Amino acid sequence: MSTSHSVGTVFWAAPRRYDLLVKVPPLVPRPLCSKLLSLALVWASALTLQVAAAGPAHAKPKPVVFCADASPEGFDPALWDSSSTSNATRPMFGGLVTFKRGTSELKPELATAWVVSADARTFTFTLRRGVKFHTTPYFTPTRDMNADDVVFTWQRLTDPQLPFNRAFPATLVYPQSLGLSAMIASIDKLDADTVRFVLHRGNVNFLSYFVGSFAAIHSAEYAAQLLAQGRASAINNQPIGTGPYRFKSYRKDDVLRLQAHPDFWGGAQRTAALVFAISREPNVRVQKIARGECHVAAAIRDVDVSALSGHPQVNVLKTQALNVSYLAFNLKKPLLAKREVREALDIAIDRDALFKVLFPRGDALQAVSAFPPSIPGYNKSLKNEFNPARAKALLAQAGVAPGTVVALWALPISRPTNPNGQLMAQLIQADWAKVGITARILTYEWGEYLKRANNGEHDIYMSGWSSDVASADDFLAPNLSCASSKGGIKFCNKEFDSLLEAARAEVNEPKRLVLYERAQVIFKRERPWITMAHSALYMPLRKDVKGFVMAPDGSVDFEGVWRE
Repeated sequence: MSTSHSVGTVFWAAPRRYDLLVKVPPLVPRPLCSKLLSLALVWASALTLQVAAAGPAHAKPKPVVFCADASPEGFDPALWDSSSTSNATRPMFGGLVTFKRGTSELKPELATAWVVSADARTFTFTLRRGVKFHTTPYFTPTRDMNADDVVFTWQRLTDPQLPFNRAFPATLVYPQSLGLSAMIASIDKLDADTVRFVLHRGNVNFLSYFVGSFAAIHSAEYAAQLLAQGRASAINNQPIGTGPYRFKSYRKDDVLRLQAHPDFWGGAQRTAALVFAISREPNVRVQKIARGECHVAAAIRDVDVSALSGHPQVNVLKTQALNVSYLAFNLKKPLLAKREVREALDIAIDRDALFKVLFPRGDALQAVSAFPPSIPGYNKSLKNEFNPARAKALLAQAGVAPGTVVALWALPISRPTNPNGQLMAQLIQADWAKVGITARILTYEWGEYLKRANNGEHDIYMSGWSSDVASADDFLAPNLSCASSKGGIKFCNKEFDSLLEAARAEVNEPKRLVLYERAQVIFKRERPWITMAHSALYMPLRKDVKGFVMAPDGSVDFEGVWRE
């Protein structure tokens, strides 16, 4: 996706509200008053009949219940990079740029226009006027969104010395993985409605970063209030955004309740109440949507599709997603720091047998590289291998004794690319046993799983990535660059990094894609991951749900969604 062009200004006119003006008449004589009363009763009766005839148009809005697959880790989009948390925060927040629904086409959101310099180093945004932040029991804004909010949001992502960051020091996973601090030279407020970003080096992918959940715009005024109160950390559990829904309440591991934002810049929502019902078990989500207890559900396993495909009140949407699942090595562990060991564990896995069990519909694709073949820059020369004999030889060459134990963490939730983490772990355990490696299977509650993995407590853990933009950089940079490697836990290869940097700065697309192909050769040689699957996504929704569009990455957007 090329970003070296200007986008014309998009104009939007806010819908006007008209108030009914009621005039009180002067006192009149009693006979005339009686006649007027009779006429009023006749008029009221007629109006009642009209309203009754109009029916559903005047009915109370129906709530929309989404069966989520995991609990949100928090409500500050900058802090988290899991899809479950992004789904929960998306209705409450907005960024400068978003995707046209169901596509990877960029369109304005809180910005109305942007200009990108020819060398992809300078990005200038014109902000949308009249955007209101949420009013809640814990915050009342005194002004509309402006450049101060954009500058605060992005300084928080890039400057650890910002007073707010010193008061609430936190790991901003995605921004740090992208290396934003080293990438951005300056963030300048040109006026109340204009912000300019200047990079140290050109980056043709930079515009797409503004679509990420982490780039959601926060209120600088709210942040200042929290800072003055000594409550900076409350930004994670008392969210304030500009989105179509605002926070109402949350009961951990149970239910998140949102209510429509009455002053949303995009117009009033036809749904007053949006509910996230936390339903970790895939079969429970299937049962709930079949019974009408939820109206949209997180992506289901392909083995569950047949249970809903004939349901008279349920539609099952499908898309071939931009995603990948993989096993990630902790490269700080001496055993797994050996390239031969990582390659041996990879080629010991019988992917054909595993896919027959986990993906019986045959819709999933075995992953060879770090991103799907449909993304430009994919290296078609790379291959997977199943060779237990060579795996044994590599282990012997690395000095690994038979019976060596490794901890294999099983994914605790179901994902389209890994529908059953425990079963996948057992199948891999059996394959590794054949080459002399004993896998000890562990798992944790989802939030704990992520926290422990981020701290480097694992040997090998199951993970995955999805994107709604067909960009190699969106898979490689956040996961495999040196900026993403906290303390050496993840992959860090200087040659690989230099190719990523060169690709970001290369405005000639054919040359850029060659650089990504070369980077993948290094990835496959070094094996920081055991790549597993690219999958189709199946998302069920009740037939009375209107306005919902499935995203390429399986994320959910409830703006403008309602039930008949």
